[in-house]
Amino acid sequence: MRTVIDLSKVMGVDSGSSSSKESKILAYVRWWCANNNLVLNTSKTKELIVDFRKARGGTQDPIHINGMAVERVSSFKFLGTHISEDLSWTTNTSSIIKKAHQRLFFLRTLRKNQLSSAVLVNFYRCAIESILTNCVSVWYGSCTIAEHKALQRVVKTAQRITRTTLPAIGDVQRKRCLHRARSILKDSSHPAHRLFSPPALWEALQNPQDSDQ
Repeated sequence: MRTVIDLSKVMGVDSGSSSSKESKILAYVRWWCANNNLVLNTSKTKELIVDFRKARGGTQDPIHINGMAVERVSSFKFLGTHISEDLSWTTNTSSIIKKAHQRLFFLRTLRKNQLSSAVLVNFYRCAIESILTNCVSVWYGSCTIAEHKALQRVVKTAQRITRTTLPAIGDVQRKRCLHRARSILKDSSHPAHRLFSPPALWEALQNPQDSDQ
């Protein structure tokens, strides 16, 4: 029995002459799939190039898997998050806001049917905030001020509908980052544990209220 892979992700560093390295990586991927009863679905595999060099050295040849060229894209959705070739989060933020606005319609419908604020807030947390904060610890810190304001406008709209105070996206992101950092601190086997070893950082994570002042 073989399983078809719809999505594969291979990361590499382009040092200027990467055709041989690229061939070795693809050969390894094909070998690994063959030895694990997996088949690459080339039609659903995408290639995304991130290159910030001033001299890019011309157009790169497309990748071929099993004789089929892999489609090259400027952005790609991976685990619910849009990753762009310029590493900006404009596409991701726009997609999140559009989806959140669609859910606001249902929140207004619940309000028109005179449901309690507790029910409205519960719906917001489950159906809207979950979208706005999906992988928020990854992308929110690199968003522009305009994108921060656009995200927060969705929260303010939901506040007017529910007539309650809702947590800001920035506060949710900070809380999740601190929670993740504390988890890494407690796990000495985590690869990033050594990055959180300075005493001052330890104290800041143990006393987040002091760092807010």
